[in-house]
Amino acid sequence: MRLGYLTNSLVHHGVTDIDKIVEWSLEQGFGSLEIGPNIPFDHLERVIREGQIEIAALTYCRNFLSEDERIAQEHRKELMTRIQKAGELGIPTVVTSTGISPNATGDKYDGYDAIRSKPEYSLDRVVSFFEEVIVVAEEANVKIAFENCPLMGNIAISPELWHVLFERLGSEKVGLAYDPSHLMWQFIDPYLPIKEFGNRIFHVHAKDTEINIERLKRVGFLTDYSWWRYRLPGLGELNWTKFISELREVGYSGVISIEHEDPVWGGDLVKTKQGLLIAKQYLESVPGLIER
Repeated sequence: MRLGYLTNSLVHHGVTDIDKIVEWSLEQGFGSLEIGPNIPFDHLERVIREGQIEIAALTYCRNFLSEDERIAQEHRKELMTRIQKAGELGIPTVVTSTGISPNATGDKYDGYDAIRSKPEYSLDRVVSFFEEVIVVAEEANVKIAFENCPLMGNIAISPELWHVLFERLGSEKVGLAYDPSHLMWQFIDPYLPIKEFGNRIFHVHAKDTEINIERLKRVGFLTDYSWWRYRLPGLGELNWTKFISELREVGYSGVISIEHEDPVWGGDLVKTKQGLLIAKQYLESVPGLIER
């Protein structure tokens, strides 16, 4: 497996220059990058040609089913463009969301309402749009990996729904950007689905979840989300040795991409970079992740 990170954590602090990102990444020993939506395509071709660092995936998660048709079309066009660009540059994977129907959520892209809806309201529209996406992806020889986050206009949030989506879409180009942190606060086993969906795991996000049991006892899981938070790998509840072992067992040999959303190690660029390095150091110590 190869270790990298999603560039969003640096972008949030104003770092969008791919040359600066690559320079810092190489200095710190990262071998791979997942390029978020706010990094311009300029110079990506040169970075790939120079071959010093791998561009493992492009990421673009938006609500492609927005009630505002103009916004929906802009997002759809941008996703198609990124898939075509990935194909041209030899980037194997585009990470994305499914979108979610306004009939289900009142068109709220983020927040609690995004998971208090019935996913079946969105299923037919998701399938209809991604049937078009699959045509472009197959022509470009690019894999589409659904991120399994429930908080961004997305119905690919559980093994049950993955099964339905993959069955309806019927393409080997469609799979998962598997992120155990989202499964944990939904109380879904983060290890068992790896066996069932091993051949559909195209990309892996390294992010942990901390559960505050005492707070959960007081508020339950409907009042608010104060009982859990995302953490760097090793600072939450996930057994990373078991997780990596399960991935190895199904033959996953791709990128483990750190998605840094830890509030303790965020807030400014210095702490964010420290957080990425803490995550890197921890993951490098997990048996089986890095081949020695």
